[in-house]
Amino acid sequence: MVLRLPRAVTLGLIGSLLLLLGSFGGGATRNRGGVLEAAGLDFLAYGRGAGISNTVFWFGVVLLLLGWITLGRRHVLGAREGDVDKREKAVRTAMWAWVLPLIPAAPMLSRDVYSYLMQGAMLRDGFDPYTQGAAVNPGPFLLEVSHDWRNTTTPYGPLHLWIGEGVTRLVGDHVTAGVIMYKLLSVAGFAAIAWAVPRIARRLGGDPVLALWLGVANPVMVLHMVGGMHNESVMVGLVSLGLLACLNRRFVLGVALIAVAVSLKATAAIALPFVVWMATRHYAARINQVLAFLLTGFVAVVETLLVVAAVTFLSGASWGWLSEISGNSKVINPLAWPSLTAGAVTTFIQLFRDDFDYNVALAVLRPVSMVLMLAGLVIVWWLFRQDDRRAIAGTATAYQVAFVFNSVTLPWYYASVISLVGTVRPPGWVQRLAVGASVVVTLSFTGSGNHQLYNTWWMAGVFVLAWVLTDWAFGRDLRGPWPAPGAAPRGPADRAAHPPAVPAASRPR
Repeated sequence: MVLRLPRAVTLGLIGSLLLLLGSFGGGATRNRGGVLEAAGLDFLAYGRGAGISNTVFWFGVVLLLLGWITLGRRHVLGAREGDVDKREKAVRTAMWAWVLPLIPAAPMLSRDVYSYLMQGAMLRDGFDPYTQGAAVNPGPFLLEVSHDWRNTTTPYGPLHLWIGEGVTRLVGDHVTAGVIMYKLLSVAGFAAIAWAVPRIARRLGGDPVLALWLGVANPVMVLHMVGGMHNESVMVGLVSLGLLACLNRRFVLGVALIAVAVSLKATAAIALPFVVWMATRHYAARINQVLAFLLTGFVAVVETLLVVAAVTFLSGASWGWLSEISGNSKVINPLAWPSLTAGAVTTFIQLFRDDFDYNVALAVLRPVSMVLMLAGLVIVWWLFRQDDRRAIAGTATAYQVAFVFNSVTLPWYYASVISLVGTVRPPGWVQRLAVGASVVVTLSFTGSGNHQLYNTWWMAGVFVLAWVLTDWAFGRDLRGPWPAPGAAPRGPADRAAHPPAVPAASRPR
């Protein structure tokens, strides 16, 4: 019997509602105050109550994931090319049905939103988050910042601080109100991605339904952009709008939007060299190609610098963020190549030397990885220069290169890749890889933000499940070991009950 799941939108909606319920005790819970404490239900955040909350949360994650996979199988990957508008509407309806319950939910999968509030309050109160840690400004926000980050500077740009300052001036030191404001900002960024991505796909001759399903309705996007409220949501939204503007030959507007994104987070700049290729091909029809390249490159650099300088000046922040771009090196997980390789090297060397330190290997591999990243970015930029489709594909590939070889990589970084990979109608193996990797990333992080990437048995199960769900999404049926209802039982004698299709020939004796 073929296993059949309920409607995709229903599965995902139930999952989102469970995530809403479980987030207050199983998400990135408050250290002081919060909704549970105000309602007298704070027991759900510790002890057995926390166990219940985490169980509800995980059921929500799994059902949301199953809803997304079912949606892909029924409306995207296994559907005919016809009636694109109807299929896109089905995906968009399901996506927003899953997002809406997460708007009133507590922060999940990360405590970063509390750091955002703290950094905004620091700029508001006259401190410099590029040279000082959060601990210099005690208050309600500091109580919610993870202990690991209380003496750490911020790697984000002046727009990030400007937004944080505006939010904290509006809400004062009220943590819950600040979280609500950031949730609205993250939803606005998510909406910009959802609006731009299908249009980018159409402009490139791709499948807008695949682009929307894989690049926006993806649980990694929904959970980390909306649930986690990461500033990637606004950054990716601005980059998506900028790339769409460039595809429509509005290059000044496109570069300006991407430059604003750069002032929020520097990784947005990876898209700009590919915009230069797009502009070069457009203007090469009128002037010499080399001259077109030099002029468009020069204008893009100058415009970016002017926009970033304007944001820096208007925000009242300093240029100290340029020295902090490399980010903090405290995070260790195998999503980053140097961390992954350092772990393997250390395990091998410790077979012969018990006293070998992991940090020794990491200190060598991180600089090597930076060189590989820069070389990889240049190679990708040169290889993906032929047309608009290649430029967008190159942008996604360049982001992937950057995140693999970066010293620190976190799951929400991949929003820059996921949002674009479906727009260019990628080959089947890329689609399968993107779906499988999305399943793995979705199931690798707990509601509090801790990862399971070094939990061997957990990750083994996750990889097996990712393989099975990816196969099912692309058309392979999952069949149970039981017969269909009403079917006669089969046994060893069944085979003998049917005569052979061809009579046995006589043999010479």
